[in-house]
Amino acid sequence: TQWLQLRNLATLSPDPEQFPDYDAVLSDAMLAETQAFLASVLLEDRPLRDLLDADYAFVNAKLAEHYGIAADGITGDVLQRVALSGDDAARRGGLLTQASVLTITSNPNRTSPVKRGKWVLEVLLGTPPPPPPPNVPELDKGDGEMAQGTLRQRLEQHRANPSCAACHQLMDPLGF
Repeated sequence: TQWLQLRNLATLSPDPEQFPDYDAVLSDAMLAETQAFLASVLLEDRPLRDLLDADYAFVNAKLAEHYGIAADGITGDVLQRVALSGDDAARRGGLLTQASVLTITSNPNRTSPVKRGKWVLEVLLGTPPPPPPPNVPELDKGDGEMAQGTLRQRLEQHRANPSCAACHQLMDPLGF
């Protein structure tokens, strides 16, 4: 939990209007999933690539429902290892797709490719980006044209500022 900054999960409160199913039970299951996954990788001497691209996950009934995984026999609160295939494997294999990581690298009301990219650089690659230049507003605080368009389009507009581009060219692709 220290390495991946998952201790922060307990302090986060996703917007209840947008995420009405998020509660303490789901949050606990999200943390337990990542802990079980890491224990599996380490104790079973799994390949390092499993951290990013595993063909299995650990879910209980609440997580299986949250992820939309149709896993027969998954009932109750106990985490079970399930094999992932097809779309489930593409969407759910490895750390970066686990709800705990997605939650700590998001804003309360939306995903954040910038936060996620920064987290990958800092936590997984050990190469933190430089701090943002002074007086550059956050994406949500922009006005006029900057506030228009999809998140991807707004980040493209933000990267057009040369003082922002250097860092965002590193973070944004990793975050997306």
